Amino acid sequence: MEASWLPAALELAAGGGAGLSPEKRAVLGSSLLLLQRDYRFERVWFWGCIQGVRGAYYIAEGLGPDRAAPRSRLYSLNCVEWNLLPPVTEEMVTQAEHLKGRFQGDPSFEYEYTEINAEDAERLFEDGKEPMIKEEARLVATIEQIDRAVGIIPRGAFVKTPLGSVHENRNFEGLSLTEAKKLSSYFHFTEPVNLKNKTLLEKADLDPSTDFLDSLEHDIPQGSWTVQLEKGGTVVVLRSLLWLGLTFYHVPMTKQYGYVYFGTGEKNLDLPFML
Repeated sequence: MEASWLPAALELAAGGGAGLSPEKRAVLGSSLLLLQRDYRFERVWFWGCIQGVRGAYYIAEGLGPDRAAPRSRLYSLNCVEWNLLPPVTEEMVTQAEHLKGRFQGDPSFEYEYTEINAEDAERLFEDGKEPMIKEEARLVATIEQIDRAVGIIPRGAFVKTPLGSVHENRNFEGLSLTEAKKLSSYFHFTEPVNLKNKTLLEKADLDPSTDFLDSLEHDIPQGSWTVQLEKGGTVVVLRSLLWLGLTFYHVPMTKQYGYVYFGTGEKNLDLPFML
């Protein structure tokens, strides 16, 4: 969610009970603005918080002019001092998927992932590497997994230029209440997968400048999202059942929207059996 709208945005997304203390909100309001200035980001988003056994990671994302470009991710243990996370790689994501259990709250903590196969283990030893992964690498890989799976935006909030870059749509004035209650009105803010498999006939009614992402209506498993009206029907809230703790909010007919994560960083693998 937008750092400049943080206090109001946290109130709108707090229906599930998760949130920050008044002290943490006040500190974040100042430190995120300093973060934007020091790193010269065009925008800063407060991504959320991953709760560990011995502490919590507060996450922020820095954006440049192209909103679809890889984001700079930072974490803080006290909401004041921020540390830049390394760029995520596919190898990091694959390794993190093998890890189970809670985060420890210590970036230097090392996990031994025992589910690695013999070939990968032999290759690591030949390269002089131990079959271990630091919590810092697991942290950035988990953030990437959550952003890919459940990081969403309303339809029309961003536009794609003919050159391929993505920018905020200045003409976006929010979804109507009727449209805001439909899963098809929200897109995954990541590289599309299902869109590439559509036929030319299915793409005929799509606007290439706004419909360049995958919508939520075809997410697997079906039923992995809940849509609710809160604050007297003035706010539409989507919650993910796949990554418990991810909350998206949108105030219809306004530009107010965003998502935030408050959880343990663990995927709900039991979801198919719960539906």
